[in-house]
Order: sequence, then structure tokens, then C-alpha cells
Amino acid sequence: MKIGIVCYPTYGGSGVVATELGMGLARKGHQIHFITYRQPARLTHFQQNLFYHEVSNADYPLFEYAPYDTALTSKIVDVVKYENLDLLHVHYAIPHATVAYLVKKILLTEGRYLPVVTTLHGTDITLVGQNKAFAPVVAFSINKSDGVTAVSEQLKQETLKAFPIHKEIKVIHNFIDFQRFKKSNKDHFKKAIAPNGEKILVHISNFRKVKRVQDVIYVFKKLYEKTPCKLLLIGDGPERQGLEELCRQVGLCHEIRFLGKQDAVEELLAIADLFIIPSENESFGLAALEAMACEVPVISSNAGGLPEVNIHGKTGFLADVGDVDAMARYAWEILSDEKTHKKFRQNALAQAKKFDIEHILPQYEAYYEFVLKSCVY
Repeated sequence: MKIGIVCYPTYGGSGVVATELGMGLARKGHQIHFITYRQPARLTHFQQNLFYHEVSNADYPLFEYAPYDTALTSKIVDVVKYENLDLLHVHYAIPHATVAYLVKKILLTEGRYLPVVTTLHGTDITLVGQNKAFAPVVAFSINKSDGVTAVSEQLKQETLKAFPIHKEIKVIHNFIDFQRFKKSNKDHFKKAIAPNGEKILVHISNFRKVKRVQDVIYVFKKLYEKTPCKLLLIGDGPERQGLEELCRQVGLCHEIRFLGKQDAVEELLAIADLFIIPSENESFGLAALEAMACEVPVISSNAGGLPEVNIHGKTGFLADVGDVDAMARYAWEILSDEKTHKKFRQNALAQAKKFDIEHILPQYEAYYEFVLKSCVY
């Protein structure tokens, strides 16, 4: 198949999943065309069957804000016509599903029907989508898609609860590429971070309020009172300055490292003893899954789709949002005994293998075929 993929090219979960999906499909022989305003963050090397089309936004003095939606629509139409695409897969409802509908209408004037699959990732439904300024457009665009998927059962139910959706939503979970995310020997690196054998805790996010990164620091402080440990905070975002100030307030700046955005997060996860993700909402928890693939147990909130990934008492523990006491207690339960820690590591890997990209890719391929066959022209 020739498939167009539209996504945000950033480090966020939707962009990561879209990019990894495209690369996986290309490896299986499909021709994949990414269409976005910047090369996706994980699209870092040449690969056969994979193409990138940049959307350029015209700088015209009449517009206070450049009309990206219009530029994206025109670019997609151009790529569809000249690359002869079979299907368009858009990730994140706003504005991509809306743009896709406009693309379909333009192509119909030329006698061509383009099937569109929309994948819902989370905040396009739970946060942005429920804004009254966007809600009617979001619902309309989803209903006008030929196929709709959600990355977790929880997100599917949230969507059906929040919007008058008439389309069937198929759950296809996020996935992990075990060619990249696997535990490797980085003992020399671990010794540099924790020279005296301290336990290493890791958190990865975009440092927005919904991620509650301050809870990670509070959990770390409680754990530090029991045992020597280090905390690696990976990522960046609007909350970073306040988090740095919080580190000073709790007096642990010497034990906490802000590493910023990292491309090779798997190398950092390889030295981790525990992963913490206390988010207020998480449609799936891709960062947690990546940690588990590297044999790292997870302490998480019980919000959103996280319980579908992190199994309480087996791969890690779940706690109510904001309950740092419980999270710290669970963290100590895992780290205080080597046999327990090893068992949780093994369970984390076993659970992660259920989300191997090699299991998920066929689900997308089958769904594409279903949509292509069932479209009403």
C-alpha cells in the first residue's frame, strides 16, 4: 500500500507512535509518505520505502497567524495526486482529521475518493477536544473519517462519553520496537551516574502540568530518606523552571539531574532501576511501556490507560493521582529487596512483549484493508 501519514513531528506520544508506525510499515514493504511541517523527531536516518514531504507555510502580511491548516491541506492534495496514495492516516484529531475531510472533498471534485483513518491519542480528546471552541469540529471530523482508532480502551470510552460519535472506534494499542528498546549493558555509564551503587530513578515527559513531575521529586525525596539514590529527569517543557526551584527547596539538587530532551532514551532506561509516571491523565503511557521493555518496573498513577499497561503488583504499582506517600511506599517495596526487584523486572519485560510492534503492525494492516474494502464511494 501507499500510505500518507500526517502527524505532529515533535517528541510527544502521537508523533512518536506515528513515526514508529510508518517506519515499521516501510520495513514490511509499504510505501510511506510523512506529511508535516518538520521532519519527525524519530525519523533520523534514511530508510527504503519512506518519504518526507515538508509543509511550508506562506508568510503573507494579511494573516496575523499563518494558516497552517490550509497549507497542510494543499500539500496533502498534492502528495496524494502525484504519489498516488491509497490511504491517508492522520494522527491526533486537531487539526488533522478536519484537514483530511477537506482533502477528501477537494479530491472528490476530481472524481477521486481518498479513504482516511484517524487515530486518537489522548489530549486531542481529553483536553483540547473538549474545549467548546473545538468540540463540534472534533466530533464532526471523527464521524466523517472512514476509520477511527484509539490507543487504549479507556480513551475509546472517554471519546464516546465526551462526543456524539457514530463511528465504530477500534482499539489498537501503542507498541514498542524491541530492536531499539531492550536492556543493554551500560554498566560503565551507570557507574558514572551512580558511582557508589545508588539506585537510579527515571522520569520522561514533556514537563507539562498534567504530568505532575513535582510528584516525582516528592517521591524521590521520601525514597532518598531510606536509601541512597539518584533521579534522572528527561525531557523539557513549561514546568521545568518551577521543578528546578523545587529541587533547591528540598535540598536535593546534587542528586537530581535534568537531562533535557534525549534521542537515545533507551540508553538511559538501560541503567534505570525504577520508572515513575504520576500523570494526572495518560491515554496510554508509552513512556512507561518503553521503560518496561528495558526491564524497568513502573510506579504510576492509575489514571487513563496506564492500568492497561502497568499491572498492579506485577510489573510495578498503581496509586491514586497525587498520592506520593503510596508511590514512595511501593517504590521502596520494589527496591528494598533484590529478589523482588528482579521479579518485577522480569514481569515488566513479559508485559511489554505483548505490545511488540510485530504484533501491532498486522492489526493496522488488517484495519487498513478493512477500511479500503468498506469505503462508500
